[in-house]
Amino acid sequence: MLPLITEEHSSLAFAEIFQDVSGWRKKMIHYLKDENPEINTAIIEAANNTDLDPKAVALGAYMTYILLEMAIKDDEMLIGSSYEEQ
Repeated sequence: MLPLITEEHSSLAFAEIFQDVSGWRKKMIHYLKDENPEINTAIIEAANNTDLDPKAVALGAYMTYILLEMAIKDDEMLIGSSYEEQ
């Protein structure tokens, strides 16, 4: 099951992303090359093989990835703290 993405996650991510969309997208390309190269390749392939704007497709995919990553980290912290309380 996927974690819940909250308004806080969105606000934090959007605040960073929309300061410099092009720069952030490029940063994510390099981040995912190291973090998860298969996903990076899939994003680039999807962006290049549609009739849609490739940069917009990639931006949406990278935004989704970072939002899921933030939500997963929060879930892991909640699970860890609930075990510590027991």
